[in-house]
Amino acid sequence: MAHSVNDNSIESLISASKALRLSLQKSQSIGSALEKAGNRFEEINHRLPSLEAAVRPIRADKEALAAVGGHINRAVGPAAAVLKVFDAVHGLEKSLLSDPHSDLPGYLSVLKRLQEALRFLGDNCGLAIQWLEDIVEYLEDNAVADERYLSNLKKSLKSLREMQSEEEKANLDGGLLEAALEKLENEFRRLLTEHSVPLPMSSPSSLGEQACIAPSPLPVLVIQKLQAILGRLIANNRLEKCISIYVEVRSSNVRASLQALNLDYLEISIAEFNDVQSIEGYISQWGKHLEFAVKHLFEAEYKLCNDVFERIGLGVWMGCFAKIAAQAGILAFLQFGKTVTESKKDPIKLLKLLDIFASLNNLRLDFNRLFGGPACLEIQILTRDLIKSVIDGAAEIFWELLLQVKLQRQNPPPQDGSVPKLVSFITDYCNKLLGDDYKPILTQVLIIYRSWKHEKFQEGLLINEVLEIVKAIELNLEAWIKAYEDTSLANLFAMNNHWHLYKHLKGTKLGVLLGDAWLREHEQYKDYYSTVFLRDSWGKLPGHLSREGLILFSGGRATARDLVKKRLKSFNEAFDDMYKKQSSWIMSDKDLREKTCQLIVQAVVPVYRSYMQNYGPLVEQDASSSKYAKYSVHTFEKMLMSLFQPKPVRYGSFKGRQMSGKFNGVADLRRTTSAVV
Repeated sequence: MAHSVNDNSIESLISASKALRLSLQKSQSIGSALEKAGNRFEEINHRLPSLEAAVRPIRADKEALAAVGGHINRAVGPAAAVLKVFDAVHGLEKSLLSDPHSDLPGYLSVLKRLQEALRFLGDNCGLAIQWLEDIVEYLEDNAVADERYLSNLKKSLKSLREMQSEEEKANLDGGLLEAALEKLENEFRRLLTEHSVPLPMSSPSSLGEQACIAPSPLPVLVIQKLQAILGRLIANNRLEKCISIYVEVRSSNVRASLQALNLDYLEISIAEFNDVQSIEGYISQWGKHLEFAVKHLFEAEYKLCNDVFERIGLGVWMGCFAKIAAQAGILAFLQFGKTVTESKKDPIKLLKLLDIFASLNNLRLDFNRLFGGPACLEIQILTRDLIKSVIDGAAEIFWELLLQVKLQRQNPPPQDGSVPKLVSFITDYCNKLLGDDYKPILTQVLIIYRSWKHEKFQEGLLINEVLEIVKAIELNLEAWIKAYEDTSLANLFAMNNHWHLYKHLKGTKLGVLLGDAWLREHEQYKDYYSTVFLRDSWGKLPGHLSREGLILFSGGRATARDLVKKRLKSFNEAFDDMYKKQSSWIMSDKDLREKTCQLIVQAVVPVYRSYMQNYGPLVEQDASSSKYAKYSVHTFEKMLMSLFQPKPVRYGSFKGRQMSGKFNGVADLRRTTSAVV
């Protein structure tokens, strides 16, 4: 009985266990099902907004739904046109990134299309955006579109609207236009560079053989290409860059043409030379070089600037030419002239200033035409300043000449009796001033100078001033003649200078001005002083060879010998003293010197020869004969003919440090009125 009860309890437990296991399994299945259902609910929850948006038009107002299609079509049309143009812009990229050299007209045509496309985009992008904004607003107002979709669309449209600023518009092509314009600038430079060739010159000496005006240095076809490029670049506000390239290339070409002339001297400063004479050769070259630069190089550049930039306007091409002229070296030419005017005063400087004025005056019309515009103001100012300095400097030196000559009067005369450098210089100098080369220029300079001072220029003013200078020279000579203590030296000095005035002025402009009577007077003075000189010096020498007491002498041979010795000794002493003294005296004029020596020989040698022939044997046999028969007749005559020889001319030379080669080959300096004696 008990056993039966236990069995029933076990079975109950087993049944309960199985029931619990089944319940757990069902719970797990239900939990899994619930988990899957939760995921599906989440998915459904995510899909509900889109489903709601999809069915919203069904729930929207029927009239709004009917009108939305037309609004969308009107908005999409402009937008589609804009997109089509964008595609066209990208289609031009390959052509515009190629080299324009191979087909410049084609390149310019494509570039024009690009600019038209960009202009279209600039004009229509805003309109397309406005249409799209209107349709978005319509969809939003009539609730026929999803709010999130509209929000994203509005963000995109806002970004497009911000891109409509001027800065952003320039990037519509992604920088393609900028790249194309840079290629055009490079082509502009290439055309200029390849066809800009320095003017060929065989040598600087061939300047005078060049034609007066050089032709345009670029072929017509090249000019046409440059103009075509200019037109496109100017349309894109790149004129200044074009001018910069043009000025750089063409001014460099002009400088290369001038290099053959060796113009380093233009950089010389006042501190680098002593006076005008040390650069006199450069001043002469300066006039030729300036004329060449103006008539050949700057004339050609002036014409070419007009040819290339004429369509743009006078102010543009004149400004371009002014920059080329300034950078190519015209300012250096003018500054060199100014440097010369600032050097110390010197009579030679007057001639050089007149040379500079003549060069500028000959180029006056060219300067006015080439550099007369407002763009060349700096050149005009420098030119006017140079001309004023030249005129002032030349006039001041000329009017001071007379005073300078008078001031030399207080200086002692030359110790060798020669012609003072002042006399020889001033006579030559005045002849130059009266010559055909300088008189018209000096007259013009003095007329201008006096007009600035509101003073009238009298026709004879220049002539009278020159005559006053000559009179001052004559007064100087009179004073110097009186200044000698040795009368023979004074006579020789007078003879030298009167002959110089006669010989060197006869047949000259100054000589004609002074007249034949004036010239004859100085010739007569020369003859007078020559006679006095011979009489008072060498003419006294034969008196020492007196024959008195020798012809009728009866005292015997020994007494005669003693008398001859005494007289020969006296003669030799007088001759030696006179010869020693006068050996340092000078007659520069060969004709005067030879004639004077011949007169001395004629006055002395025959007497000496006769005396030695007659009485020489009395002393020649004596042991001390060399003391008395000191000179042979031949030696005596040779010594007399060697008198008054000029000393070798010693020119001053330029000394000091080398100035970067600028003074290589400079000629010796010539001495002027700064050293009278």
